[in-house]
Amino acid sequence: MYPLFIKEIKSFLSSIIGYASIVVFLIATGVFLWVFPGNNNVIEMGDASLVVFFNIAPSVLMFLIPAFTMKLFAEENRAGTIEILMTKPISVFKIVLAKFLAGSFLILITLLPTLVYYISVYYLGNPIGNIDHASTIGSYLGLILLGMTFVSIGIFSSSLSSNQVIAFLIGLFLCFIFYLGFTFVASIFGNPLDYFLLKLSMIEHFTAIKRGVIDSRDLLYFFSVILFFLISTKTVIQYKS
Repeated sequence: MYPLFIKEIKSFLSSIIGYASIVVFLIATGVFLWVFPGNNNVIEMGDASLVVFFNIAPSVLMFLIPAFTMKLFAEENRAGTIEILMTKPISVFKIVLAKFLAGSFLILITLLPTLVYYISVYYLGNPIGNIDHASTIGSYLGLILLGMTFVSIGIFSSSLSSNQVIAFLIGLFLCFIFYLGFTFVASIFGNPLDYFLLKLSMIEHFTAIKRGVIDSRDLLYFFSVILFFLISTKTVIQYKS
């Protein structure tokens, strides 16, 4: 599994898609935080907080992650190399897991430079260090879990088609449904169905983690969704092979 993980990492970093995803994410979040004037601007809002970053980042990741995961299995299906991969002495689930871990690693690489935002706000605070550390750390943890969940959805979408564009659109649709879609539907149906729909919504669990209080129920939600889509990907690949 490790050689496949390294292969996927090299594939990400040797293509324009991997670097473009990182650059686009940093630019998209950076301009809202530091360049565009208004209440979202860290300097103008007068509050030593990264709440704006953590409000914007999920929406950006929701578009970017399906874009760089769309080729993980779609390209294998198109080129016919999936059959070769299946003959390797490694289980299907480990193949899926290796690609998932590679995609998750890219998420960590993408988020790592944003620590500059945290350091900047830390020193811009009055007094220095006047920032809610627990909430910020919790928000980063939530963003990592959110990104990993998007990766699992993107991999599943990629396994459904040999066309990368179709895989991207399916991934984007599913990410939207799980992040915001259930919340919209809950607002339409009302009690008592809304309670169960909200529990299926990523934004509800992400918002809870952002408060800085780590609840095992929120962690269980993200890990359950990730596992569901990884097993679903394995099932699709086995069905096609």
